[in-house]
Amino acid sequence: MKVLSSLLLVLVLVGAAVAQNNDAASAKPEAAKPQDTQASTKPSTPPTVASSLGQQTKIIEHHLVGLAEAMPEDKFDFAPKQGEFAGVRTFGQQLLHVAAGNFVFASMLSGEPSKISTYEEMENGPANIKGKAAIVQYLKDSFAAANKAIANVNEKNLTETLNFPFGNFKMSRLGVANMIAWHGFDHYGQLVVYSRMNGIVPPASRKDK
Repeated sequence: MKVLSSLLLVLVLVGAAVAQNNDAASAKPEAAKPQDTQASTKPSTPPTVASSLGQQTKIIEHHLVGLAEAMPEDKFDFAPKQGEFAGVRTFGQQLLHVAAGNFVFASMLSGEPSKISTYEEMENGPANIKGKAAIVQYLKDSFAAANKAIANVNEKNLTETLNFPFGNFKMSRLGVANMIAWHGFDHYGQLVVYSRMNGIVPPASRKDK
């Protein structure tokens, strides 16, 4: 009888231990799913010099091309006249100037022959490019050339000095690539004024974009 009582006590203690272990196991957090673990450990592609510079150029390309396409064709000859605006470029001439600059900078970066042969042509754009459709296409082509040239900028060559074709001075490859973005944004700011003076809200500034 005494032995039976001891045996029953052991069985009760074992049962309690098993139950406690089961409760502890159920309280453990759910193991991460295989796909969740894979997603959290998958490395992201680090940016490069070319991708960082190219991102800035693509932003201004998007802004400028969008604004150019939004401006009515009969406003491409518009230039402000009130205030200190004597002799400023028209809307279309501003776009041609940006595009010509893009071609010059792209040529410097790539080493390929430039489509722009004189300083005057860089300032005003080719005289034979006229009308909205032709100007917008010329602008798009210039950014295509710029994006292609920027793709070759890397950590090894970004401080290499390049000759500016119209003037006796040099610029680093990084400086030239940066200029494509800031030069475009400089003129974009002016073109925003032109467009708003004509009742056109830039697409990049619209609330419904």
